Amino acid sequence: MRLNQSPTWTRSHRAALVLAWFGWIFDFYDLILYTFLVTPISKELHFTDSQTAWLIGVSLGATGIGGAAFGILADRYGRKRILQWTVVTYSVGVFLSGFAQGFWSLLFFRVLTGVGVGGEWGVGHVLLSEIMPAQQRGRAGALMQSGAPLGVALATIVNQFVVPRLRWRGTFMLSGVPALLVAFMRPLMPESDVWLERRAAGKTADSYGAQIRELLSSRWRGRTFCAFVLTLFCMTAYWSTFSWMPKYLETNLNLHVEGSKIGPWMLCIVGGELLGYVAYGFVSDRLGRKPSFTIFAVISGIGLLMITVFAKSIEGSLALVITFMFVVGIGTGYWSNFGPYFSELFGTRLRATAVCTAFNLARGAQFYTPSLVASLAGRYGLAGGISIAALFSFAAAAWIWTLPETKGLEIDQTN
Repeated sequence: MRLNQSPTWTRSHRAALVLAWFGWIFDFYDLILYTFLVTPISKELHFTDSQTAWLIGVSLGATGIGGAAFGILADRYGRKRILQWTVVTYSVGVFLSGFAQGFWSLLFFRVLTGVGVGGEWGVGHVLLSEIMPAQQRGRAGALMQSGAPLGVALATIVNQFVVPRLRWRGTFMLSGVPALLVAFMRPLMPESDVWLERRAAGKTADSYGAQIRELLSSRWRGRTFCAFVLTLFCMTAYWSTFSWMPKYLETNLNLHVEGSKIGPWMLCIVGGELLGYVAYGFVSDRLGRKPSFTIFAVISGIGLLMITVFAKSIEGSLALVITFMFVVGIGTGYWSNFGPYFSELFGTRLRATAVCTAFNLARGAQFYTPSLVASLAGRYGLAGGISIAALFSFAAAAWIWTLPETKGLEIDQTN
């Protein structure tokens, strides 16, 4: 009996979930932590604004490369082994960042980190989706996804209490700890028996480019395109919001925000995200992937409109601002959809390649988003610039209906 046919969760299920969950916590922790450390790093190493922008953009772009590369490797060599490699890769990159002596060395270490970060999310979700029972796949993916707001919270706490004592170099070195998690969890981690069956049947990829060619074949390219666009809409909505929100809250809504990303808004958005991410898994297992996604994306869009386009009606009330920030956080629970849903959309032969590539290429493309908001803000004000995120949320809510419903799909080595 395969793991995904088990009526209850076993130790193997829990071990896979714990490693993937911790991996995603530290994955997102690193993305947010770096935004906190940009200013002290730039001051000490005398970076220009252009160099700082390149470091952020290139490391984000590296997630796309890492997602595609590790996805291909996971389809060829197995989910368990490659998931461990991704955690070690970004842990080493973060650790070495503490030794950077200038622009080029830090750029190399941030690219290494980005490559590992790009692979962890997709491979972790594929492993979970292949071993979890179909009726509980959505909630398992949601529990893993809940690591994102916890990663944000952890980065916030570290920036508040650790960075003042260890400075940015010591903080980077300490942040290499996740690599130890792999050593501890390795004996408990299962391999996907769905992938093992596929390998035993001699149906793994013949070459490193075979999965990419298959994704672009007439059978899969339409679905691949639709999945990529869906992710692109959501990524653009997310980064349009959070790239500029601290500045917006302080300058437009007259809320004092201490630090680049610290303040009461962070606590309410993290709380909303945590609730939304976990709740989405249970809702999607009951209502289906597409209706649930549309509901949550619309909720997020409404919350964004209220704090931007209709901000004048709430700017005098901190309680209302916090409420609608919390609503935005709940709406972003739709991120819990991507791992289970994309794993159900693609066959076992190329599942990891498809999931990692669609998600991380869309994330890597986000280097343009802060500039898009800035350009719109110059014409319509910062509220008008950020409000573009609501439009992308509504677009995603509609676009998901270009893809099939997959609730309850049984995953085996043939599909």
